[in-house]
Amino acid sequence: MNSLVLLALLVAQTSTEPDRITIPFKDPNRPGTVEVRLFQGDVTVTPYSGREVVVTAKSRRRRISSTTDTQGLRRLTGGRFAVTEENNVVSVRGGSLERVEVDVQVPAATNLKIQSELGGKLNVTGIEGDIEVTNLNGAVTLTDVSGSVVTHSTNGKVFVTMKNVTPQKPMAFTSVNGNVDVTLPADTKANLKLRTTNGDIYTDFDVQIATPQIRRLDSAPRGPHPLIDFERAITGTINGGGPDFELRTVNGNLVIRRAK
Repeated sequence: MNSLVLLALLVAQTSTEPDRITIPFKDPNRPGTVEVRLFQGDVTVTPYSGREVVVTAKSRRRRISSTTDTQGLRRLTGGRFAVTEENNVVSVRGGSLERVEVDVQVPAATNLKIQSELGGKLNVTGIEGDIEVTNLNGAVTLTDVSGSVVTHSTNGKVFVTMKNVTPQKPMAFTSVNGNVDVTLPADTKANLKLRTTNGDIYTDFDVQIATPQIRRLDSAPRGPHPLIDFERAITGTINGGGPDFELRTVNGNLVIRRAK
């Protein structure tokens, strides 16, 4: 049976009274998944010792001043959230275009899927699982996470520090306009594909760089010599190679750090 809770954001003009809801996983003995999708707003996910999902939401919408006498009346309007649980997946959905702040507490071993349509800051700390985070306009910050990561920001930096990585699982860290800065455990085994169009690449890993790929531009005007192009992506391995890790940006630098 699907559990459904509608969470009304009936907050004061100063936005100091957040709403809070707690919802259990159907099977708390196995890792669950939390999916958060907002039109715009900030999302923070942290672990705690409990076995349920705790969602705290606060609207950033300013109330319109009115001279109407509302003494003793109950306001019915306001931004809304839908929080559902089905098959060990808790879904949090923003129901309006107003900007919100959402704090989510979950068991440490939880899979995450987070998406912000119009932007905001997306922050995850200390989670162990499969993590997917997508942000249109804003930064993505994942701190001390473990497992596997696929993350992308269109307009914002991507900053990730990983305590442990899932063996033999590919990962991707990408942006369009922003730096991509990733810290990996020193013993991480991976095949790297690194590409930045307008930026530089930095690392303190011992990367074994593959021979640059060369391809002929057959569509180019013919001349006395064939026109070739060096593929701008750098490929290589760390610690002998492993699953594919892609780090890519258009306007920004790539940084791959080895955890101390």
